[in-house]
Amino acid sequence: MHTFSMWKNKKIILAITGGIAAYKMTTLTRLLIKAGAQVQVVMSPEAHTFVTPLTLATLSKNPVLTDFQADKRSGTWNNHVELGLWADIMLIAPATANTLAKMANGLCDNLLMAVYLSARCPVFFAPAMDLDMYQHFSVKQNISKLTTHGNHLIPPAYGELASGLKGEGRLAEPEYIFKELENYWLSQNKSDFWKDKKVMLTAGPTREAIDPVRFISNHSSGKMGYAIANQLAKLGAEVHLISGPSQEVADGNIKIKQVESAQEMYLASIKIFPQCHIAILAAAVSDYTPAEKATKKIKKKSEDMHISLIKTPDIAAELGKIKKQGQCNIGFALETDNELKNAQGKLERKNFDLIVLNSLQDAGAGFGHDTNRIKIIDRKGQIQNFALKSKAEVAQDIINQIEKTYQNP
Repeated sequence: MHTFSMWKNKKIILAITGGIAAYKMTTLTRLLIKAGAQVQVVMSPEAHTFVTPLTLATLSKNPVLTDFQADKRSGTWNNHVELGLWADIMLIAPATANTLAKMANGLCDNLLMAVYLSARCPVFFAPAMDLDMYQHFSVKQNISKLTTHGNHLIPPAYGELASGLKGEGRLAEPEYIFKELENYWLSQNKSDFWKDKKVMLTAGPTREAIDPVRFISNHSSGKMGYAIANQLAKLGAEVHLISGPSQEVADGNIKIKQVESAQEMYLASIKIFPQCHIAILAAAVSDYTPAEKATKKIKKKSEDMHISLIKTPDIAAELGKIKKQGQCNIGFALETDNELKNAQGKLERKNFDLIVLNSLQDAGAGFGHDTNRIKIIDRKGQIQNFALKSKAEVAQDIINQIEKTYQNP
């Protein structure tokens, strides 16, 4: 499907709120119009501080709407209900902390919020704010509430913020937002393959307690696993996500089990796996755990300290042993050297049908990044190489390959 035909005559409400990143919406408006979409910009009053309605009206080829009254003298008004019914998608970007709070709690003090509360189409929102604001528990709670009720989150990027700090909170780039919306249209035109599939997916790190204060873990953020889980949920799969500690947000349709240790992840996986069609093992599971876990905080007494470690359950290998005909297991390998050899060996030892390989030698890949670069290897030894992409795009590449493999084992 060509991009132009996908977007042609699609009706988009672009709702812009009062954040410094509002200026980026000029680029997004151009991308949408160029692709063939119809764009109606709605701005909060505060957004006018950061980008002019004249600029957006010129680019969108439609008057920009801010007030309920279109003409105070004649009494004509901008009908928020009609706008909510008109749109195929509503995108709120940048979505400030203030707007997220209004959305989550049904507050309606401007035209933009009235349109949001009237929208019957899918609603996407792209948060943008400073690092400490984005990490605040109240903002996280509002985002979770919105996604639980079916709104689609376009996560902020990591980068330099208006305050000069570096971290999460930077508005996703217009090109990335455009691609996320495009992926949504693509998912609506997919086959019904995933609609009757039960998928178990592990994500994030595990933590192995040393004492009540300290633990052994790794740098996994859970970004890749959550990206796959969220995309599968959009495609209609029944997703059971077993997650170690992570700040990522899961789609509201996902059944999520939070765990801490490798043992807890093992027990949860063994319980759900027999009923699943597909298992995707994206978690970075600790290989070792302390042989003894202190019940009280260990005090500093000497210059050195030794902790005896024992192996944790090998979740992938155990699932590989009990895998039945009709089940498909997908593993992940993050390597620093001899990447292909190590990944192929892991695929054989753990009875995977596919293994996703990425290397810490590749810039932009690995822990904590919003991008990834992967290779996918199957049991026939075929290797597919993929370019560096956003993790949402990588998730779709992995899902496409799983679908092909499941249908043609």
